[in-house]
Amino acid sequence: MLHHAVPSGYRPVLANPVFRRLLLGFAVSYLGDGMSFVAVAWLAIELAPQASAGLWVGGAVAAYTMPGVVGVLVFGRRLRRVSARRLLLADNLVRTLFIGAVPLAWLSGALTLPLYVVLLAVSSLLHAWGSAGKYTLLAELLPEEQRLAANTLVSSLNFAATIAGPAIAGVLVTYVSSALVLGLDALTYAFLALLVARTRLPEAGHVPPVDQAGARGGLGLLRSHPELLGLLALTWSFNLLYGPVEVALPLHVTDDLHAPGTLLGLYWMLFGIGAVIGGLAAGALRHLPLWPVTVAIVVGWGLSLLPFGFDVPTALTLASFTLGGAIYGPFVALSVTLMQVKSPPQHLAAMLAARSAALLTASPLGTALGGPLTTALGPRATLGGSGLATVALGAVACVLLLARRRAQ
Repeated sequence: MLHHAVPSGYRPVLANPVFRRLLLGFAVSYLGDGMSFVAVAWLAIELAPQASAGLWVGGAVAAYTMPGVVGVLVFGRRLRRVSARRLLLADNLVRTLFIGAVPLAWLSGALTLPLYVVLLAVSSLLHAWGSAGKYTLLAELLPEEQRLAANTLVSSLNFAATIAGPAIAGVLVTYVSSALVLGLDALTYAFLALLVARTRLPEAGHVPPVDQAGARGGLGLLRSHPELLGLLALTWSFNLLYGPVEVALPLHVTDDLHAPGTLLGLYWMLFGIGAVIGGLAAGALRHLPLWPVTVAIVVGWGLSLLPFGFDVPTALTLASFTLGGAIYGPFVALSVTLMQVKSPPQHLAAMLAARSAALLTASPLGTALGGPLTTALGPRATLGGSGLATVALGAVACVLLLARRRAQ
């Protein structure tokens, strides 16, 4: 009975016992990430003087993500020939050790703001490589026709964690401690590392020696594949234009609507629910045209933001944001699947790591631009402008895609 309740597109993937074990590990780890989304900033607020709290919160959040770019540049020569399994293990072990050190330092009374930021920064050094290892491992584990479903299940778990994780963390930071929440986050990474270590996974022993192209590293490899470079440019620009939404939406709720924070929580909860539903629905379809659907998602997400630019009922923007989540949901899985399909297998990990590193800069930059834009234009115009610019990005991508197909 349960077998028939699962869409046919997911049945072959879920029949794989190794993938099921990995999916469990990813689910636990993503829940920890969802909790840290709240706890990282909250602990910085608790430690920082009130006058400089904003600077330390920004520094802590940046330290939790941005050093992954450094990790790709510094360790690229050594890690691009390491197997996907070992990359995933290394990232999770580093996360476990250095995030786990935060609650230990807090309990001993030795945790200072500079030490906190340093521990977060070191914990994220290998995170781009860990993400690359994860998706490379899925590509090695599953045949091409099952990868979209697998990527969709993994990315949908991530969206689901953004619903459950912050809600759990909100209770724990209020009644327990934000430092101990980070300790739970460290334990989720330890769980995934232990699961990966104890599961028989494919090693990249079949990969041929790294050739001259591989010696240039992931970014050089991407430049030698125009289609993949175009995909990265589209994804980077899409994430950049998404960045201002995270700044403008809270201010739209408080300044334009004069509503409490519960409305902001409702917007993001509905977005997350829509993203899970949309992602799972797209992943159940076995033969999606990857490029056209990816471009259509960019246009559709932009259109979903346009109602925010007008003085419309809140119910309408809630509905459009939910629909936007459903449209946005499949994007990560589709873009990663395209990379898996189009990349040379021997260079997939290096190219995915370069992709992860580049994307780590996009949303933070967009968020940084969102502050001045919201101040100058107002929240409503910033949200609508982000939507309009995203539609334009999708239109340009559509024209380039059609021109490329005509030239072939």
